[in-house]
Amino acid sequence: MRSISAAGLAFIKKYEGLRLSAYYCPAGIVTIGYGSTSYHDGRLVMISDQLRSEEEATQLLLSIISIYENAVNEKMLNVNQNQFDALVSFTYNVGIHAFSQSTLLRKAEVNVNDLSISDEFKRWNKASGIVLAGLTARRKEEADLYSLIPNV
Repeated sequence: MRSISAAGLAFIKKYEGLRLSAYYCPAGIVTIGYGSTSYHDGRLVMISDQLRSEEEATQLLLSIISIYENAVNEKMLNVNQNQFDALVSFTYNVGIHAFSQSTLLRKAEVNVNDLSISDEFKRWNKASGIVLAGLTARRKEEADLYSLIPNV
């Protein structure tokens, strides 16, 4: 079973940004820390929630990232670290259900090196039907990471 790399975690942190006070993300979901919508015990984040520090936000991310790693591991056994990191970032952002139903996943299950997978990442650049520049940039970088051949 693979785990996200330190670079993969840094990637998620970069695109999620840090917010110590709960807020509504562009999709209207209550979010806190580095894009967390729930806590390790399954409780949903409430709009009145507050984190004390960046360290607490990092601990929250680390406590729930295994849920997304497991979702990717269950579907994708033969990917390299860059591909895994890109898929975990994508799944963390869009959710396990969306990942499980995506054409991106269907193509990767057939051939993890299918060049058209890059285009599938880029299709997921909207929140509530509105194209967001931040999501467009994130998806491009996820696609680039997925396609990057790792150093061995």
